Amino acid sequence: MIPYILYTALILSACLLFYKLLLQKETFFQLNRFVLLACMVLAFIVPLLPIPQQLSLRKVAVQTHVPLAKAAADKSQIIALKGPAVQEVIVERAKKTFDVGSLLQWLVYLYWFGVLLFGLNFLMQACVLLYRAYFLSSIQDGKFRIVEITGDKAPCSFANTIFINPEKYEWETYNQILLHEKIHIEQKHTIDLLLAEAVIIFQWFNPFAWQLRKALESNLEFLTDNEMLQQETVEKESYQFSLLKVAAPHFPLSLTTNYNQSLIKKRIIMMNSKKSNVHTTWKYFFLLPLLVLFACLFNQPVAQGQTTNLNEIPKMQSNIQNGMDTAGSWFAVIKGTTVNIQFRNDDGDTSSTTFQLNELTGFTKEMKGEFAITREAGTMKFEGKFEGNNGMGSYNFIANKNFNTAMAQEGVAVADESDLMAFFMVNVKISYVKMLKKNGYKNVDKDQLIPLAALGANEEYIISIKQADIPDLDLEDLIPFKSMGIDKAFIDEIRQAGYKNISADNIIALKSQGINGQFITDFHNSTNRNADDETGDDVIAFKSMNIDAAFVDSFKAIGYTNLSNNDLMALKSLNITPNYISEFEKLGYKNIKIDDLFALKSLNVTSKYISDFGKAGFNNIKIDDLVAMKSQNITSDLIKEYKNIGFNNLTIDDVIGAKAMGVSPSFIKSMKEKGHNFKTLEKYIEFKAVVGVN
Repeated sequence: MIPYILYTALILSACLLFYKLLLQKETFFQLNRFVLLACMVLAFIVPLLPIPQQLSLRKVAVQTHVPLAKAAADKSQIIALKGPAVQEVIVERAKKTFDVGSLLQWLVYLYWFGVLLFGLNFLMQACVLLYRAYFLSSIQDGKFRIVEITGDKAPCSFANTIFINPEKYEWETYNQILLHEKIHIEQKHTIDLLLAEAVIIFQWFNPFAWQLRKALESNLEFLTDNEMLQQETVEKESYQFSLLKVAAPHFPLSLTTNYNQSLIKKRIIMMNSKKSNVHTTWKYFFLLPLLVLFACLFNQPVAQGQTTNLNEIPKMQSNIQNGMDTAGSWFAVIKGTTVNIQFRNDDGDTSSTTFQLNELTGFTKEMKGEFAITREAGTMKFEGKFEGNNGMGSYNFIANKNFNTAMAQEGVAVADESDLMAFFMVNVKISYVKMLKKNGYKNVDKDQLIPLAALGANEEYIISIKQADIPDLDLEDLIPFKSMGIDKAFIDEIRQAGYKNISADNIIALKSQGINGQFITDFHNSTNRNADDETGDDVIAFKSMNIDAAFVDSFKAIGYTNLSNNDLMALKSLNITPNYISEFEKLGYKNIKIDDLFALKSLNVTSKYISDFGKAGFNNIKIDDLVAMKSQNITSDLIKEYKNIGFNNLTIDDVIGAKAMGVSPSFIKSMKEKGHNFKTLEKYIEFKAVVGVN
């Protein structure tokens, strides 16, 4: 939980810095509102999103494969180490783990205490506001409720209720306050404030979250001021003077829209600032890549491809991980020369394994009584009966103390009978430990022995893998190697394809994706690259995205010969095909830059979209203009509407500017009805920018 909380805090901090550096001074207040709200919501969602492994920017892209394979060998949760054979080293480690765990636990308690505290504060504010709204005397003004308050308190609004002391203000100022608060209510700014408060509850320790809420509150006031100044009955100078009168040091509750002295100056400056140019909207498009970058850096990658080999570890091994008592009941089924025995303890936990019939001493069919299985680790005694091929009864495991002593002499710590029973189930022998040590693995751990023995990693296999000369290959690597069927022949094949200095993790990743030497060779031939400086990450990503030599060659055939690996992955993810490009070439767009292709496809600009503009009289439109037009949802029908009201000599820049400023055909018609008749569309744009009317 702690990593998630900190990750969320990091995203909120980055979003605030992004807003402060690029967007805070822009006058696109409505757009800023949605950006701030999106940041608050996405900060809690992005950490939960899994991402494709090929997009992960973690230091080792294949780390996700190794734990999956090695987790099968993790027996640390099976057995509580407490025997004398473990001695001082293990006790010391346990003590350190306890200290760290305790610290983390107290941090969690502290965090939830803060959440509870701020949550109660939120509820208290809500209760106070609801009490004032519905239990104090009020005036109904259409859908608005006006509650008259007393004392030196600043006016504010919450939901559809306005709180104001009418005795403090003259009539003009009073009307302007009401109009201002009504705009807050109509645009549902309370929802923004409630969301910001929820963020504070769960991020109370994060100063950037508090600043983000402050930025959102400020932008809401800028937005409302902008709407106020577009009212015909409001003069800028009069309104600004009214703000100075209303400014009060007594802040209302944080759930309400409000006036305060520290914000008034910023609001007046913003009202008198120059309107932002539509061409600065490019800044907003960088927010999404920022969030994607965070996801690629920190999110848990999802392995794709052929991972089924990881499941080949015998079921018995995974059953042992769940824990198994040394006494309980058993159920058995005989199949040919083997018998599958299921073990069940008093808690209902079950595990099963298969034995050879000749291992069962004292056993005959149609018997009732006792039989046993003896291995180096101990003896499993069974009591019960068989009827045909089915049997049931009780079992009891007796550990071999001599085996325990021999294991300790070989350096393998065995804590209690649970360890010995695990060794019994996979039939670990002293000779197997000695074989591993003979082949260079001196520090053998019981958690490695169990999966290795279960997988049948014999001396012949281990020697062959060591001959492949993989750098820093340890027993932990041998477990996924064996479970996934990685042998020396596969390693040699990968090296012959160009990867000379490949690591164990790279081999695991390649195998899990079903990548062989032929695929690597085709990959490098199609991209005109060699593998001397690679670790295989690119070819893994290509395989998972189904990018092959045919895909690369199809783009080479139409002139795109120097595409980078990132370009190829972007083309594939956006589903850009040579046919898509040829449609543009038919319209006269030759040699389109790769970045322009990405922009056109991401905005879904099609050849039909361009052809429709040609029918409306706009031909040879630049790609940059196409992107700008599509991003603002400008269509050929809109062009026709402008022409129908007399603007026949339009330019692309005129249409883009008009759309950005809200100078629509209906707006122009309304202005003409009021006597504002201009000959050019540009004049209406200037008129809208100066006057600010709707």
